[in-house]
Formats: sequence, structure tokens, C-alpha cells
Amino acid sequence: MKARTAAGGLFAFLVVQRLLELRLARANERWARARGAVESGQEHYALFFVLHPAWMLLTLAEGRANAGRVNVPALLLFVLAQPLRYWVIRTLGRYWNTRILIVPGAERVTGGPFRLMKHPNYAVVALEIAAAPLAVGAWRTAALFTLLNAALLLGLRIPAEERALAEYGRTAR
Repeated sequence: MKARTAAGGLFAFLVVQRLLELRLARANERWARARGAVESGQEHYALFFVLHPAWMLLTLAEGRANAGRVNVPALLLFVLAQPLRYWVIRTLGRYWNTRILIVPGAERVTGGPFRLMKHPNYAVVALEIAAAPLAVGAWRTAALFTLLNAALLLGLRIPAEERALAEYGRTAR
């Protein structure tokens, strides 16, 4: 299969997936806020709403410009990331969100993929951000957005989440 053709299908999959996940995140946010959730990291939240659509659009554009074939190992990596993504979402249940929301009285989730690493969702997203563009020959997009995502996660998101959890841990005692 040509990367040009696959890019459109991959883009459509990502758009539908992300929109459905946003719908779930909004429902979970309402649930959490009804239980007194406190939000952290609002100042960087919008950056992810620029990063992800830009990544998807550039994957589509660069993938369509590529006359080569689909990179099957990269596509398989992307496909294999999907069950991991849903394992994280299922493990977090109502606590899964695109925002950093700390619900008073809640325990930190340590089961499922959280037994293996502290931030499995971010690892899955990092894998997707590299693998999806590489699958359709969009190596520039893969490189650029892997770096941008790493900068946002390591420089802003994960520290904000860790601060929020640490603060909650101090006040919950």
C-alpha cells in the first residue's frame, strides 16, 4: 500500500479516536469536578491542543506527499500502542482525563500499566507521535513532533502533574 493512501486513513482514525477520547475526558472532568477536583497545569493545557492537531495534519500532508510504501514496522508499532492506550484509560477509569485533576479523597492509581511505569499514557503518546508519521514516510513530522512533545511533557506536563500529586499527598495526610 502506498503511504499517500494510508495517510488519509491514519488521519481519519486519529481524528475519530481523539474526538471520542475528548468526549470521554469531558464526561470524566464533569464527574471529577462534581467531587471537588482541583485542576493544575491549566497554563500549558492549550499547548497540547495545538500540538496534537498540528501533528495529525502534518502527518497527513507529509504522508500524502510521500510516494513511497507504508513502513510496516512503524505501522505495527502504532497499532500495538493502541491496546496499551486503552489499558491506561481502562485502568484509570473515571480518573482518566486530558487535564490534571486531583479528586479529594482519591487514591493514586498504581495498578495495571502504572505498576510498570509512572506515566504510561505519556509513553504511549510518545510512541504514537513517532510511529504514526513514520508509518507513512513523514519522518520530518515524526522528528519535529517527537521533540516538541518531549519538551512539553518533560518541561511542563509531568512536573505539573508531579507537583499536584505531591501537594495532594501532603494535604491528604
